[in-house]
Amino acid sequence: MLIVAIRTFVLYIIVLIAVRIMGKSELSKMSPFQLVIVFMIAELAAMPIDDPTTSLINGVMAIFTLMLLQVLISFLSIKSEKFKNLVSGKPSILIEKGKLNIKELSKLRITSTDLLEQLRLENCPSLSNVEYAIMESNGQLTVIPKAEEKPLTPKDMGLTVNEGLLPMIVISDGTLYVKNLLVAGISEEMFRQKLAGAGISSYENIFLAFYDENKVFHVYLHSENTKPFAAEVKI
Repeated sequence: MLIVAIRTFVLYIIVLIAVRIMGKSELSKMSPFQLVIVFMIAELAAMPIDDPTTSLINGVMAIFTLMLLQVLISFLSIKSEKFKNLVSGKPSILIEKGKLNIKELSKLRITSTDLLEQLRLENCPSLSNVEYAIMESNGQLTVIPKAEEKPLTPKDMGLTVNEGLLPMIVISDGTLYVKNLLVAGISEEMFRQKLAGAGISSYENIFLAFYDENKVFHVYLHSENTKPFAAEVKI
């Protein structure tokens, strides 16, 4: 039992390192080649765990070989568009200027029902509202609505808006994240004063505190009976 536990721990660390080295993009988009790599790494990691007689070193070497192969393929894909299309495929236009591309739909074996279902998932219930629909190389459908169907933006209405911040957590379960507080340009002393003004004297009383894109701080206390409050910090 101890040997199995040790081998499992070692392989877990190795697979974690391999995935980290391959990069974050491998987790967010899976091309056919990347999917094969992930399945093979999972299988190679499981073999030494299931069979204690299987060499642990051989399993680790195989995993790192696949990792290096993936990194090499990713590097070559950056250097050559043709190579990238060969390995990962290229996007397919299913709807172009409002017209269905029947040939491409048949090639990808996508029925009209499947297409309409994907359009509904992309918040486009009517085919007549779509200008372009593109099947990306990772299998995700990108939908571009017609100009008259696009939602209005402040730019369309001639409005001036201020650049917002990326919302971040400031306190989580009583722990203060000073770095996130400084990103908003707020000192800890100023933040303490805002909390004191709301009757909160200790971070330990706070379950969650974050600021939104408008620098409005939202504070949630541990007490279920206490309503959250929002304090705007002006610089």
